[in-house]
Amino acid sequence: MKELLEIKEITKVFGEGTVNEKVALNHVNLALYAGDFVTVIGNNGAGKSTLLNCIAGVHTIDKGAILLDGRDISRLPEHKRARWMGRVFQDPLKGTAFDMTIEENLAIAYYKNKTRGLKPGITAKDRELFREKLAMLDMGLENKMTQKVKLLSGGQRQALTLFMAAITEPQILLLDEHTAALDPAAASKVLALTDRFAENPELCTLMITHNMRDALRHGNRTILMKDGQIVMDISGEERSKMTVEKLIDTFSIDNDRMLL
Repeated sequence: MKELLEIKEITKVFGEGTVNEKVALNHVNLALYAGDFVTVIGNNGAGKSTLLNCIAGVHTIDKGAILLDGRDISRLPEHKRARWMGRVFQDPLKGTAFDMTIEENLAIAYYKNKTRGLKPGITAKDRELFREKLAMLDMGLENKMTQKVKLLSGGQRQALTLFMAAITEPQILLLDEHTAALDPAAASKVLALTDRFAENPELCTLMITHNMRDALRHGNRTILMKDGQIVMDISGEERSKMTVEKLIDTFSIDNDRMLL
């Protein structure tokens, strides 16, 4: 199996030397492979979002190294890492240009890593491709391509954002509680789409969730973070036998802050 992302002894401290000093990541090590779909759980403040932000380049690590496909990207800025990474946030408003149409948003995503030359904005060939791809979502968006994104429901917008992140063919897909703001039906639909996109054997997906059942139901690995460290990394038979109750008992997970 091909090692795609290697996180080596990374540390991130906020407010260092002040009364508000917080060690968000404490010598974290993690190896992720092409085809991995890793769910990430932990109490609030455990370091989950900080880990994703350090991988994406939003935060600069203080110590350690991040290697992507053998390349050291530790000091690369966020916009340079974006060519290899797709990201979906908790807020459905964050991943799209809400005052632009569906097809305009798709064009921005689709050509992010491509050279367009002197071609016009959106061609008939583009529209045909977008329509064909959107039909995969089974939401009827292929018939609404000239509609502005701000008119979509939260579930439709998040599905579109996920689709836009995947259409760029990234090596890493980062999902930061991307279903938390959705109603149960919409969340179920978006998670089903997530499973489909994560089947790409060349892609590594990391999904933060506060829903422990979802964490064990989706993907092939689950890691638990606590106090800025990874305290559990399970897969295979061990994961298949893990239950929410065992997680709570073993790692004293705060029930009030995590959904069953």
